[in-house]
Amino acid sequence: MEQPQHQQWKGTTGGTPWMQRTLVRCLGWMNLPFVYSGMALVVPFYMLFNHQGYLSQYHYFRRRFGHNPIRSFFDVYANHFRFGQIILDRFAFYGGARFKLIVEGNERFMALCNEPGGFMQIGTHVGNFELAGYMLSQDKKTINALVFGGETGTVMENRNRVFEHQNLRLILANGGVDHVFEMNNALAEGQIVSMHGDRIFGSQKTVRCKVLGTEADLPMGPYILAATRDVPALCTFVMKENVHTYHIYVYELSLPDEVKGKSAKVRASALAQAYADRLTEILNRYPHQWLNYYEFWGEEN
Repeated sequence: MEQPQHQQWKGTTGGTPWMQRTLVRCLGWMNLPFVYSGMALVVPFYMLFNHQGYLSQYHYFRRRFGHNPIRSFFDVYANHFRFGQIILDRFAFYGGARFKLIVEGNERFMALCNEPGGFMQIGTHVGNFELAGYMLSQDKKTINALVFGGETGTVMENRNRVFEHQNLRLILANGGVDHVFEMNNALAEGQIVSMHGDRIFGSQKTVRCKVLGTEADLPMGPYILAATRDVPALCTFVMKENVHTYHIYVYELSLPDEVKGKSAKVRASALAQAYADRLTEILNRYPHQWLNYYEFWGEEN
């Protein structure tokens, strides 16, 4: 496996280390609506200079939702504004701010935590998946979270500091296959493996699934791991509702009866489509929280 990033997507949080450290110090006590209002003035410049990201989101609203050009333009603005809020919320959390959570489906997560076997928790680049690791605490099983090893030092330092008290350890993907062995070992020991299920990891094998009615490539890795180890797989979405509130949805990915007992590859493909179906549901509810800033469905779709 290569680095966990799409070839058109850097995968790192923007800003210099000094800017990020300043955000952490300030956002823990500053009024978030006031900060958001200042960011609203910056968004048009980001849209102008981040041309690739702008076009991918514009195509997303035009092609996936059928919006006209003018509405799609304002949709892209709303998307960038929401993305900025989510990033600021992350740094605010590092600085001590907390958010209200509305949680649906966490009973299954807690039930699996009380069982001896391991399981998968699959996230997506929509909403603010990282907050789930910070705020859904349990002391039964260690969560092993796969993260991109190329993130900035400030982000990694704060992640480690917050996760230190959350029964969660980070597995860094820096190229090579060491993280694959770590994830396999964690599941064999009855622990939780948490990773994203939407972005392709370099040259990793992919699976074609329908997302919002159009085929796209998803990484095979999370699903083949769950199928090979024969462990339950949950998908989790952490969606921003308002300034101080997030709504967390937890779903178990179920296999159709006709694929049970078949090969790991067939079961993995079915799990991937089950994930894609849940992703489609969430995007229909929260279209502006799609945070993949590249042509996810391909240039022609």
